[in-house]
Amino acid sequence: MRASSEVQLEALDWQGRPLRCQDCPHEDMHAEGRCDLGTVCVADRRHKRIDNFFRRNAELAARYLDHPYFEVRVLAAKHASVFLLPALLADPEPDVRAMVARRLPASRIGPLKSDPEPDVRIAVADRLEGAALVPLLSDEDYRVRRAAVRRAPLDALIYSLHDPETEVRRDVARRVEGRTLARMAQDPDPLVRVIVAERLPEGALTPLRDDDDMRVRFAVAERAGDADLAVLADDPVPEISELARTRLRRSNDSAEQ
Repeated sequence: MRASSEVQLEALDWQGRPLRCQDCPHEDMHAEGRCDLGTVCVADRRHKRIDNFFRRNAELAARYLDHPYFEVRVLAAKHASVFLLPALLADPEPDVRAMVARRLPASRIGPLKSDPEPDVRIAVADRLEGAALVPLLSDEDYRVRRAAVRRAPLDALIYSLHDPETEVRRDVARRVEGRTLARMAQDPDPLVRVIVAERLPEGALTPLRDDDDMRVRFAVAERAGDADLAVLADDPVPEISELARTRLRRSNDSAEQ
């Protein structure tokens, strides 16, 4: 009885009022195991309990798309038929609009590219493909730009080479290839240059061999050819010079075998 009482105390609606099964329009479902006060309940204020309800009763989600509690609308949108979701494109709650962006066909979420909330635009960026992502590469919020950079066509990433946010440029460096990647060897942030050093072909590492940052030179020493290793063998940082000498010895031993 004590455990049941504790559950009862935890079962509160979105306005902080205690919940009772006898006050619920779905009371008859309790006997069928389709809801359970404190664990599976659409009237509860807890996200997980509402989600549990719709997982068991997805056919009821449509009834709750206009519920006053935003968590209920979010989770109803998660489980309701996609044919009902266009009506929520203008929902006042960003979390609801983000859920709609994740579920509607990509061709239907264009209006949300200019949504005032970054989290909604991130959800859009996670869904769009190809040229549709290009406008988001110049979004005012760097998190949206990051989401777009991860999915945009490679040839469009040239517009992001000089993004003001280092994290965006790091994402660019992880994707671009060839000459575009080589251009990023001049990036002002050493952690971007480390990524470049980790991805450039062995023969293209020379410009980074004399980098001011030891992390970049270490990354070069891990991958460079013998000519660059011979220079790095005299690096003032012991860890770099030792790595370069070790790799040179192994290269020479292999050549003699």
